[in-house]
Amino acid sequence: MGYRVGVDIGGSFTDFAVYDEGTQTISSMKVFSRPDEPGSEVIAGIQMLGERYGIQPGEISYFTHGTTVGINTVIQRKGLRLALLTTRNFSDVLELGRLKTVDMYHLLSRRPDPLIPRDMVFGVDERIAPDGSVRTALDEDSVAEAVEKARVAGAEGIVIAFLHAYRNSGHELRAKEIAGSLAPELPVFCSSETWPIIREYERTITAVIGAYVQPRVSHYLGSLQKALREVGVSAEPQLTKSNGGIMSAEQGKSDCVQMILSGTAAGVIGASHLAASCGVSHCLSLDIGGTSADIAVIVDGLPQYGVGELIGEFQIHIPSVSVSSVGDGGGSIAWIDDQGVLKVGPESAGSHPGPACYGKGGKRATITDAFVACRLMGHSALGYQAVSVDVDAADKAVADLAVKLGITNEKTAEAIIEIAVSGMYAEVSGLVSRYGIDVREFSIMAFGGAGPMMACYLARELNVKEVVVPRAPGTLSALGGLIADLKNDFLKTVYMDLNVASMDVIRKEYAGLSQRALEWVRKEQGDTEGALLSYSAEIRYRGQSFEVETPLTPAECGDAEGMAAAFHRQHRKIYGYADETAAVQVVSLRVLATGRKHKPQFKRHEMTEGIVAPERPVTVWMDGAFREVALYSRANALPGMRFDGPAIVAQDDTTTVILPGYRCVVDEFLNLRISRGV
Repeated sequence: MGYRVGVDIGGSFTDFAVYDEGTQTISSMKVFSRPDEPGSEVIAGIQMLGERYGIQPGEISYFTHGTTVGINTVIQRKGLRLALLTTRNFSDVLELGRLKTVDMYHLLSRRPDPLIPRDMVFGVDERIAPDGSVRTALDEDSVAEAVEKARVAGAEGIVIAFLHAYRNSGHELRAKEIAGSLAPELPVFCSSETWPIIREYERTITAVIGAYVQPRVSHYLGSLQKALREVGVSAEPQLTKSNGGIMSAEQGKSDCVQMILSGTAAGVIGASHLAASCGVSHCLSLDIGGTSADIAVIVDGLPQYGVGELIGEFQIHIPSVSVSSVGDGGGSIAWIDDQGVLKVGPESAGSHPGPACYGKGGKRATITDAFVACRLMGHSALGYQAVSVDVDAADKAVADLAVKLGITNEKTAEAIIEIAVSGMYAEVSGLVSRYGIDVREFSIMAFGGAGPMMACYLARELNVKEVVVPRAPGTLSALGGLIADLKNDFLKTVYMDLNVASMDVIRKEYAGLSQRALEWVRKEQGDTEGALLSYSAEIRYRGQSFEVETPLTPAECGDAEGMAAAFHRQHRKIYGYADETAAVQVVSLRVLATGRKHKPQFKRHEMTEGIVAPERPVTVWMDGAFREVALYSRANALPGMRFDGPAIVAQDDTTTVILPGYRCVVDEFLNLRISRGV
């Protein structure tokens, strides 16, 4: 028996969730994040586990980690200086993109500069046809010429993305061999190896992002592995992935594009598992940390997946947990624009200097400072005693804005909160349209350090039925890493009509994907015991521009009528209609491999009726007036007990704000279940 440790690095704090395999209990802890020294906070946290819980590094049997190194590299534009090799006369693929307006409400908005500038893009004489046949053979001399130009221009790596390489990767792979022999010092990346999807821009930008972050991610992971070994952790670190699974750090070094959204995905996985455990069938996960508010849709205990998630200013087209982010984290800074209008975010105070109330040198008001100025926070220390709240500093930071606006501190602070909530409301409205959901049937699963303090405000605006606050909301993302399954996606683009004649090819490709999937599971966990393969295909009606991800049973994968029927059902589910007489095309086939995983179980507690006794009354500014509300300690909220709002619940990792008209009941898993009831 040992300890399973999950770590999630956020903008302000790095969270630790520790599962004791002997007692089956979960403990939590936070340390300050160190963006100036990524990874150092992980080692500091492991040392603190020994000081606080007596856990020695050698007792850690499992270690999983969510990181933002990849996405931060793109946002900060601190990746490799890359060269791009394309098919001759297709060198503008990154500039053209999809010709979409960045902001439909801003006619003068401009697209971001490509990660690879136009003068670092070099054409190569070759051409693969849409059916995979060779239209123009690869001119190896033109490859050598392009590689030499890239070296002279100062390239630190080369990306190869040829036309229709998703159907035939031969030219890309041969060009990679040539580049490797002529410039062995330069890493070379092929779009067909990164993620072989149809559509040139989507495949190219995904390969570019993967190549852009690879050296920095690889260096970070290598340093982390070394540091863990040096402090005595023998368990090989696992990484949370964009698709909600995990993979080894070794795989992450070369396949870093798959874990670029690992931080946001882990929180949704933790929320999904908790929702399924406590019987919440439909919920919105609301993960608010120091930098952003991340919102995802969970149905029947399962998160929704998609492609095209934003990495900074660019979309990445790999399977990932579908998360919408808005720049309204606890550390988001409030400011006044040139027209005298109060705004919030997206700039964040992060962990250094952090909000003014942290007492670490921050001077500008943040959302956290606004809650302190309203006296909704500040009644206890934050972050497991890591921060003693400086109320005077928060008041002063908010006062700097209040003077300019000509209103009181309290009204300014509440306006900051309302602006942040309105941003989240707008983001949820987009999710409603995307998934066709009725939020009145949903709960909000609030977590992250700032999620519980803002969830009730958002719930009131959305008219959702309840807010669920986990026992340790501040570290649920870290716990998500312990819950995530071993998982990997395998894809093959076939682009063919769906009929009896095409089934031999489809069955053969599915068999090949299944074999690759099982080999990956065997490599990662040592055998294939407990491995689960899930099948799907991207299918569309002939003439449609985009395809629909269609789940399939194993039997349907080899049957034309079965695949078509599954597609019609999925199309009708999403769009409300299906044309069962129309010709159907299969664009790509996908197999998802899931390995076995021991999951921590949430302990059920015996219910006991009663009223939670408040610690004391406190005076707060809420809904435009001073009110006397009850302050509760989370430790005193036992299963089955209840209390009415308005109220504040203080605990080690967060503060929960309960508005007037809401009632809170503690369930058998020690979750706070907050709903309208007074």
